[in-house]
Amino acid sequence: MNENALKILKKIDSSGYQSYLVGGYPRDLYIGRETIDYDICTNATPKELKKIFGSLLLPAEQYGSVTLIDHSIRYEITTFRKDIKYLNNRKPIEIEYVNNLLDDLKRRDFTMNTMCIDKNGNLIDLLNGRFDINDKIIKTVGDPDFKIYEDSLRILRAIRFATVLNFRLDDELKLAIKKHKSLLKGLSYYRKKEELDKIFSSNNSSYGIRLIRELGLDSELELSNLSNVIPTTYLIGIWAQLDVVDKYTFNNTEKESIIAINELMNKDVLDFNNLYKYGLYISTIVSEIKGIDKNLVNEKYNSMYIHNKTNINIDAKEICDLLNKKPGKFLKEIYNDLEYKLVNKLIENDKEKLKEYINNNYKYI
Repeated sequence: MNENALKILKKIDSSGYQSYLVGGYPRDLYIGRETIDYDICTNATPKELKKIFGSLLLPAEQYGSVTLIDHSIRYEITTFRKDIKYLNNRKPIEIEYVNNLLDDLKRRDFTMNTMCIDKNGNLIDLLNGRFDINDKIIKTVGDPDFKIYEDSLRILRAIRFATVLNFRLDDELKLAIKKHKSLLKGLSYYRKKEELDKIFSSNNSSYGIRLIRELGLDSELELSNLSNVIPTTYLIGIWAQLDVVDKYTFNNTEKESIIAINELMNKDVLDFNNLYKYGLYISTIVSEIKGIDKNLVNEKYNSMYIHNKTNINIDAKEICDLLNKKPGKFLKEIYNDLEYKLVNKLIENDKEKLKEYINNNYKYI
């Protein structure tokens, strides 16, 4: 139990309000799973919370939510509310504050996320979420058709929770997802990728991929190659197989990795030149996709004399002194030659042997 979180609840309660830890933290605590997901619900409004916590609150507030940073931990605090109106099957644009915990819980997505913890550490389960957790099943709070239509991101959240927790989806929820799956096209690629990242990076990613395909969501998500994907330890390895760089948002490092992975897929992973060019990270990902023993890749990579030019055991000044020459373009030629010879183990990375090689081959350069 996070004692600091309970102190926050006590501080809110001592000011005359109700407050509870809700959602991910109570759920994961009940399951026995570690979490950093701290959400608090309360009947205190953002204005009232500012009076209680002052500068600890981040200044931004939206739809009754504020963020508290305490002891370097982030707490999302939301006022009890009803969501009256949603925009584009996603964002609540009209809310109504309420003074009742049950009303607030009824607006939430899945029963397993409705359990609460009070200031004394007591578990409060008004909607019997623990029974669904015990049965390892994901059900919506109320009518699944309405819940999915109200907020289409819940489709991917349901699959993400099923994947990460290894739960199954309720049959009625599955039907609702199939019925409203076209709504996924209205979601931003950023939000879709956020959820897909969590699905693909899970140790249980193959189950999540199977669910996406079973429910016919791969087409709506524009993941046409999903049926051919081989799950990998590394998230980027899955994205590299999907050919969606022109649709989903990736940073420059991710794009470079995807390009490198796809290049190496058409080459020999165990070739020293490829191991040197692409490095152990990319080579390991490709080996997983190709079904090559990662230990073999690791052993061969570690056996290499150099992994980059800076590992070459002779510097420019030493070369110039050896050849009695001032620095010039010839250094690049020599370094490129040494690099190739060392990568392919045609010469050892020993200073004296490197000097001997340079003296024999570049004495009259």
